[in-house]
Amino acid sequence: MTDGGGAVGWPDVAGDTALTIKVPEADPLVRTGIAAHVTVLYPFLHESRMDGSVHRELLDLFRSHDAFELTFTGFGRYPGVLYLDPTPADPVRALTKELTARWPEAVPYRGLFGEGLDPHLTVANHEGPATWERAYDALEAQCAPALPVTSRIEAVHLIVREGDRWRDRTAYRLGPGR
Repeated sequence: MTDGGGAVGWPDVAGDTALTIKVPEADPLVRTGIAAHVTVLYPFLHESRMDGSVHRELLDLFRSHDAFELTFTGFGRYPGVLYLDPTPADPVRALTKELTARWPEAVPYRGLFGEGLDPHLTVANHEGPATWERAYDALEAQCAPALPVTSRIEAVHLIVREGDRWRDRTAYRLGPGR
């Protein structure tokens, strides 16, 4: 996903949806212009397909997974992107795997990265090829003292692309009896 303005060439479409995990404890570290989050599945189904049946299936799917903690202790990089690695990543991978098994048309990142990307929390994604290494070295040094960051994950959020912004739509609680 991109910041509110959209990264050049990123294929966000009005009505796109995504399933994300909010990590408010990491908000002070994030420089993307949007709240700290780990993407579970982007894009999910177009908003026009989000009917009562899909919502019930999502409720059931997420209820079958227990709440968990994610801890962020270190940085990683993709070209032009600085991110935090979540530990353990397996609960996020399990959610993505179950969602894509149920909705195989929901291809992670539209297939731009093959099977998708490992779970991550983007800190910055605005530097160009000539500057990103040096800029992210400095940003890592600035943010490292705030690590580790730990967050209790009790919900997965459905967000919708409206115009040039992502908007919260629904939160699905994890675990039975919720």
